[in-house]
Amino acid sequence: MKRVRVLFLCTGNAARSQMAEAFLREYGGGRYEAYSAGSRPAGEIDPMTVRVMEEIGVDILDQYPKSLHIFLGRKHFGYQITVCKREEERELNCPVFPGMGLRLSWPFEDPRGFRGGEEERLGKFREVRDRIADRVRSWVEASQRV
Repeated sequence: MKRVRVLFLCTGNAARSQMAEAFLREYGGGRYEAYSAGSRPAGEIDPMTVRVMEEIGVDILDQYPKSLHIFLGRKHFGYQITVCKREEERELNCPVFPGMGLRLSWPFEDPRGFRGGEEERLGKFREVRDRIADRVRSWVEASQRV
């Protein structure tokens, strides 16, 4: 069975898209090849992203922020899933990847923009992590029924 390639996109590729990539690997049952990229990738994955994923036993230490340009013309993706929030798409020009199969938009708040103390910020990262996990899990389950 040929695996479907899925590309998760956001601006920095430092939190949301990295989480989504990891969850698709976790829940996809080998039916998908998960990737993530950003239009302006950060230098590293946000340490709080790594921390909240480790809390639930998902290791993302081998993942790193990537530019969408490394995939241009090199891979065909069955899905492009943009995880930027709608307001951010307008302000930050979340990328649209040409030559893509189906484009989906799953807008999630960027936890890196949340201001507060460390525990409050961790709480926001956990909230976003859990929403992304639920969305990826339900999408995988729905695609199995089709």
